[in-house]
Amino acid sequence: MYHHRSLISELEDAIRRGSEAKRVETLKRITDLFLGANEQLTEEQILVFDQVLCHLMTRIDLTALAELSERLAPIHNAPLKVVHTLAHDDEIAVAGPVLSLSDRLTTPDLVEIAMAKSQAHLLAISNRSTLSEALTEALVERGDKDVVSKLAANAGAHFSEKTYSYLIDQSEADESLLEKLGLRLDIPLNIFLRLLERVTEAVRTRLLAFAQDKRDDLKDMLARISNDVIETEAPDLDFDAAHRVVHLMRQQGELNEFALLEFAKKRQYAPTVTALATLCAIPIDVMKQMLSDGRSEPLLVSCKAAGLAWPTLRALLQDGLLGRPSSEDELKNLKGDYTKLSPATAKKLVEFWSEHQLPQHR
Repeated sequence: MYHHRSLISELEDAIRRGSEAKRVETLKRITDLFLGANEQLTEEQILVFDQVLCHLMTRIDLTALAELSERLAPIHNAPLKVVHTLAHDDEIAVAGPVLSLSDRLTTPDLVEIAMAKSQAHLLAISNRSTLSEALTEALVERGDKDVVSKLAANAGAHFSEKTYSYLIDQSEADESLLEKLGLRLDIPLNIFLRLLERVTEAVRTRLLAFAQDKRDDLKDMLARISNDVIETEAPDLDFDAAHRVVHLMRQQGELNEFALLEFAKKRQYAPTVTALATLCAIPIDVMKQMLSDGRSEPLLVSCKAAGLAWPTLRALLQDGLLGRPSSEDELKNLKGDYTKLSPATAKKLVEFWSEHQLPQHR
């Protein structure tokens, strides 16, 4: 311990009396010493380097500090106080490297900096390989367009559903940002559907094509719709008869959501599916396989594409004839999704699903 204090005393003397060049040279030599042995150092030894380097940093020019930051940023056991001092520096050339790379900075450390420092600091933090939901939320809250765009393109940034919703629903959201968000594999499906309403036809087409190829949830849904064949049906599910009835009702102008609900209330599966398919203007087999997915999204999208009111969809969701009955909590969330989903987007999705069907006979 005496040796440590003696070393620091000598350094303090050098800082007071030495030249700028001498101080920089000393800083580099001690940094080299640390980097050459950091994997073998104990925590106590690292603390000594921390104290020594912090003393030297008090009277070192910007260029030397920026170089120190670059050298220590990727080191997993870099001196803790040194890293914190560099990260809080107002000069981005000094703070940037450790903000982007250092594992010594915790989420609370980074949130504190994000809430107090410049946009350049926030942009540097946005470059990190991993960002928690709390950190991403703080950056979105204070960040400018460049910061948010960087986050959207960073696969290691974790977004909460709240943050996704905020970015998609804000009126000033630009299409470039929305497309980056839509290309993220972690965006929840219900929010992805809302995002599709905010973009142009060209962007929507690209996002749907990407999602069908890359997103597991949508890919699985489409795979079921495209490939799952209902091998057996109950003997009383006569789709040929249902088609004749629904076709006649349509000709007579009697096919509407009230007729659909009447079929559902009577537990008539084939007429209910046939009526919904007809209202959506898609093949019956497509509708049958969409509903066989077992999730609420296909029914929600189909009803919106058919122009049905929320009470009609709610009744179908509660009934359970076309899928698993929904709980009250699920219904609340689904109502919000249904309200925000536009008929145009719903029709586009139904068309997309229909186009990706394998040829089948009815």
